[in-house]
Amino acid sequence: MTSQTASAPVTYPSGRVVALNVPAEEYLARYAGDFCEWSRGTVIKMAPVSSAHDRLSAYFRLLLEAYFALKPIGQVRSAPFVMRLDTLQTMREPDLQVILHTNSGNLTDTAMIGPADICIEIVSDESIARDYGDKFEEYEKAGVAEYWIVDPLRQECRFLRRQAMGRFATILPDQSGHYRTPLLPGLELHVPTLWEEPLPDFFAIGQAVQTMLESAQ
Repeated sequence: MTSQTASAPVTYPSGRVVALNVPAEEYLARYAGDFCEWSRGTVIKMAPVSSAHDRLSAYFRLLLEAYFALKPIGQVRSAPFVMRLDTLQTMREPDLQVILHTNSGNLTDTAMIGPADICIEIVSDESIARDYGDKFEEYEKAGVAEYWIVDPLRQECRFLRRQAMGRFATILPDQSGHYRTPLLPGLELHVPTLWEEPLPDFFAIGQAVQTMLESAQ
């Protein structure tokens, strides 16, 4: 009787796989600008965003840009801007990434090479396993300081902060629903506001951030 050795099943990253065995350079040239991510040679296509996703992404972008205009300690980038994690052989496109001026990585015109300080992912039906699973693991291993999972499906946020041992720990907002991070001194993110319709506009956001920073002085 011939013995047979069982091989381990092949597992792929969560998401719709569009190509396999793709070199990093080919991903950057052919796929990165088309809302695709790359993990160990596998190209994953992101689903089109919903209206809720689009509104939240715009809100966070305006909030963070207003903050950095008044307190210029960093900058924000939105998908499809790439975060390249060479140690993990992955290139992700967080919905938003905050990159402080103290970050030791290399910020180029097309990519953040190394972990951003804060990664923000807005959950959709298609991205649940990827945001709560694959990206949680990758961002933790890569050294992302904070990972914010914004889930409009459940109207909840999970704020994960890197601890001394390199693991994420969940940090809760205060009793009034405000989340604060030492990475962005003076900023207060009011979580219940995220589920309002309509969300605050450009002018309201700017005034709110200015008031926050003045109160923190």
